Amino acid sequence: MSVNREPESRTRKANGKSRRRAPATELVHRGTMRSPFGETSEAMFLNSGFVYETAEQAEARFKGDDDGYVYSRYANPTVSMFEDRMCALEGAEAARGTSSGMAAVSAALLCQLEAGDHVLAARALFGSCRYIVEDLLPKFGVQSTLVDGRDMDAWRAAVRPNTKVLFFETPTNPTLEIVDIQAVSNLAREIGAHVVVDNVFATPMHQRPMLLGADIVAYSATKHIDGQGRCLGGIVLGTSEFIEKKLHDFLKHTGPSLSPFNAWVMLKGLETMPLRVERHCASAAKVADFLAELPQVSRVLYPGRADHPQAELAARQMAAGGPLVSFEVAGDKSDTFAMLNALEIIRISNNLGDAKSLITHPATTTHQRLSTEARAELDISDTLVRLSIGLEDPDDLIEDLAGALAR
Repeated sequence: MSVNREPESRTRKANGKSRRRAPATELVHRGTMRSPFGETSEAMFLNSGFVYETAEQAEARFKGDDDGYVYSRYANPTVSMFEDRMCALEGAEAARGTSSGMAAVSAALLCQLEAGDHVLAARALFGSCRYIVEDLLPKFGVQSTLVDGRDMDAWRAAVRPNTKVLFFETPTNPTLEIVDIQAVSNLAREIGAHVVVDNVFATPMHQRPMLLGADIVAYSATKHIDGQGRCLGGIVLGTSEFIEKKLHDFLKHTGPSLSPFNAWVMLKGLETMPLRVERHCASAAKVADFLAELPQVSRVLYPGRADHPQAELAARQMAAGGPLVSFEVAGDKSDTFAMLNALEIIRISNNLGDAKSLITHPATTTHQRLSTEARAELDISDTLVRLSIGLEDPDDLIEDLAGALAR
């Protein structure tokens, strides 16, 4: 069965001027392939392999002289649609889907590093990301250094002659620190290194790291891209040279491929992501303002509030404050657990980016493997909680939080 790919995004005439399609339109239409049946929804190609018309065609495919598909571990039409659509949103030349967000992060780093190289990373990282930098890479002879990502002097001081990658997430997990993407990217250009940004918390709707100078962007598509807690997935975006010459073969031979079914779910998620993320962020801002007025809350961390330590930088590189709020309960760990256990709508979960509001206690979950000293350095206290705002009515979330904190 042949597959017809729709043309890539074109400019449209508006008031006599050419303009590109808006992201909301691209996320519905970009990259769609249709079979001869003419289906409206993107097709799910759940097959593992492909057949060839001739032995000569098979040879050409394996040599790279024919652009057709070979094996779904290498590439798949449904996965290609997801990659193409994400490129349109991110402004990237190329992308590869992966089986999870951590597969995306680890592949983005490992595919370009070798023994003797040095990775410079912000210390405020998701627990598994920090494991990759601190524990895994050194096992293969790759040196690593962690710095305070907010401090550009610390970045500069930690650079070595063999520094090849600068890696960070912004806003950070879970304290929502902001790293200056443009400043770190400028430093990377000076030393000939690549910048890899984990952009999950800001979402691609509200922050475009590549427009600020980053070379590579990684996502856990499990989060806001899917948006309903259904599937695991990830994606790495960058230049065609990086994706084709560095990342493609690494993924092809190590195997963390994205399931075509999961890619199809992500495609459907992308169609509604602008609406969902807008609602997430509006509700998060309202909840953060409410929490800031409560005596039972000692501190609120939200990039969209003027009292955030890096509010100016957040406003400069983010289009909104984001869908997550972190706050500290006025009390101790037992008070914090009592509040969590009293919630009725908001559910305890280490996941985020769901239609349902989810809350977690980082010190005992996502960052529990860190030492007490490391958590203190990151300002992850026993009373800190991370709240991922869902699609519920914000007034119901406020009532739920007020009742739990009061008890």
